[in-house]
Amino acid sequence: MRSPVLISLTGSVGMGKSTTAQIFARYGVAVWDADAAVHRLYAAGGTAVAPIRERFPEAVIDDAVDREKLKSLIVNDKSVLKTLETIVHPLVAADRATFLRDRTEKGDDILLFDIPLLFETGAESQFDVIVVASAPAALQEERVMARPGMTKAHFLDILARQLPDAEKRRRADFIVDTTDMDKATRDVDKIMERIKSGLNDA
Repeated sequence: MRSPVLISLTGSVGMGKSTTAQIFARYGVAVWDADAAVHRLYAAGGTAVAPIRERFPEAVIDDAVDREKLKSLIVNDKSVLKTLETIVHPLVAADRATFLRDRTEKGDDILLFDIPLLFETGAESQFDVIVVASAPAALQEERVMARPGMTKAHFLDILARQLPDAEKRRRADFIVDTTDMDKATRDVDKIMERIKSGLNDA
């Protein structure tokens, strides 16, 4: 059984990763989403609920992790984030490994992993192709500030925890310009053409 080509899709907040992932999905590429995995882990019955309750009992309500409560804890105490990462990162990695195993057994040729903090967590070496979703800074800010409850201070705090867009672009194998859907679609078309060409040559 041939191993699938593993694509990692990353990009800073508001750069259009979800839109880009949807375009790949139209090609029949199975997508694993890190944020969606965290939502599963935090939901009632999720594997993150018990260990988070043990460390931060006030963050668990009705047997599920309350993300807003977690955010307020992190704002008030920066050490909370580090503790949370030691709990959640291994569980996310296990969820990703399960997806990879299941889709490989199904015979998929190409898999996409949507990982916002790919470079920040040093995970890029685990993938064959790195794709970065990017857009002009002014458009990025406009998108993020349109989100419910977002403040300029919170936006700047998120940016401070992420590798700058210019550095992500430098490390990318491919860049998807998400300024508009047409540009993003054309970029994904070219990427898929290159990857499929490589598979056919293998």
